[in-house]
Amino acid sequence: MFVIEASVFAAWCFPDENDPIAEAAFKRIATERAAAPALWWFELRNVLLTGERRGRLSSVQTSGFLMHVENLPIEIDREADGRLTLHLARKHRLSFYDAAYLEIAQRRALPLATPDGALRDASRAEKIPLIGSK
Repeated sequence: MFVIEASVFAAWCFPDENDPIAEAAFKRIATERAAAPALWWFELRNVLLTGERRGRLSSVQTSGFLMHVENLPIEIDREADGRLTLHLARKHRLSFYDAAYLEIAQRRALPLATPDGALRDASRAEKIPLIGSK
């Protein structure tokens, strides 16, 4: 199992956002489950809606992508430790949203898949293994 961050899905959805970390996560989710905080559900849909508004995909493409994602083995983690998440956000100057992914990875001792540089730096500082390379 590993933690998967929302921007990984943008790279899967938008061909111009090809990313080796997203590719590594795509290969990995074929054989194992992923975890994400509850906010991931909203983040993903916001990314897709923003893509629609910018003409990067149609509503039909959004629906198709969401149907594909809903069939993936992604577990929504609802056990977040709010104090730890806030501590991590402050310590690493992350948004609370990004710190939520870090908190799950730390609490559950799972590697993290994210192309976000600040989140990767925070993961390294917390000794959380990362999926892929960049």
